[in-house]
Amino acid sequence: MFSGNSRTNAEVDLKVGERLYLGMDFGTSGARYALIDKEGTKLAEGKREYPLFMSKEIVDWARSWKMTIFSLIEDIPINLRPFIASISIDGTSATTIIIDSTTGKLLSRPFLYNESCSDALPIVKSIAPLNHTVCSGSSTLCKLVSWWNSNDSSKESVVLLHQADWLLWLLHGKLGVSDYNNALKVGYDPELESYPPWLLSQPYSRVLPSIQAPGSLIGFIKDDIRTQFGFPKDCVICTGTTDSIAAFLAAHATQPGKAVTSLGSTLAIKLLSTKRIEDARFGVYSHRLDDKWLVGGASNTGGAVLKNFFTDEQLQKLSEQINPMEASPLDYYPLEAVGERFPVADPNMVPRLYPRPESDVEYLHGILESIARIEAKGYGLLKELGATPVEEVFTAGGGAKNEKWIKIRERVLGLPVSRACHTEAAYGAALLALRGVQQEANFVSISRAK
Repeated sequence: MFSGNSRTNAEVDLKVGERLYLGMDFGTSGARYALIDKEGTKLAEGKREYPLFMSKEIVDWARSWKMTIFSLIEDIPINLRPFIASISIDGTSATTIIIDSTTGKLLSRPFLYNESCSDALPIVKSIAPLNHTVCSGSSTLCKLVSWWNSNDSSKESVVLLHQADWLLWLLHGKLGVSDYNNALKVGYDPELESYPPWLLSQPYSRVLPSIQAPGSLIGFIKDDIRTQFGFPKDCVICTGTTDSIAAFLAAHATQPGKAVTSLGSTLAIKLLSTKRIEDARFGVYSHRLDDKWLVGGASNTGGAVLKNFFTDEQLQKLSEQINPMEASPLDYYPLEAVGERFPVADPNMVPRLYPRPESDVEYLHGILESIARIEAKGYGLLKELGATPVEEVFTAGGGAKNEKWIKIRERVLGLPVSRACHTEAAYGAALLALRGVQQEANFVSISRAK
């Protein structure tokens, strides 16, 4: 559980003056790092599982994450650390940490990304616009309101941070800084570049962090961290993002019309658009990416359904026998349980996986093709809602390994479909670190002479 796994490019031969860029990804089950050069070449990578520390029968996640970040840094080859120019981190969306700005101590256990604070939902709905992103029990704002109303202690020195913000703070020491991707679910408006009036009028608005664009420079790494691990004096820390945004950045889908489909346990699509799309009926919302918008939606279909019928070995062997150029006549709607959210918002939708043919190859073909049709309908819905039409799809997640499925999807979508060269969120975070230095090169020239 405590052991790390790190790999280094054996051909690394850095010259004097070369710089590297470090990204760390804190996902739901573990953390990873990626170290790249200015060309985006990955020179080292590693991963750590979260150690489980218990406190009163509850997992002490803050302690776990803190140990993990420094374990990851220790895993970076010592000879490469002096070349690291900047660092950025991504974390799970809506994972919320409330701390004392005077002491830096946590005032509550962290609220995890999937934790729902339904007690605060009626209050949030009463102040926020109809169908706003914060109108979900798992939103950051609901977590803040729930804590605020259930805590009687003094709130004079309180600050809210997201998981990535807090981890970055451990490295730079400046409290109260976040990015507009993480802040979306607390109510920040990335289009207006401010918190909206309906939020600022609330008493708890004073605990909200200041917001910068992802990949913006915050400051230099703390001296004690720098000397302990061997970073250079001019190493800087940049604002982060969410894990899903970092994974999109990793795919290098930089132009409007480029999209990433993640085929994991569920099916999630993200499309780069020139227009912002918000529609709570389908769970569609947009993250800002520079001057563009990353429009996303997630279906309940996906790989988890396949695991109910086939082992990994069976999936591989049966897929090899599928002719991806032939359309399957089987019409399914593969779901693990009742209910769908995108591209059809129907909480009562029943899974449709029958009739099942005698041939397992035909059955798998039917399921794969049916999921592809749902994917196509999803991109069609985003177009109907006003998003930039999709032109090319990159694939991430476990399903990206299935070449026959990629060919099926290419036929069904009528678009170029390929496996993304990079799918790791840590790589996307490293690109943010690189961007931060490129955008504000003058910052690193500030003298730090002792």
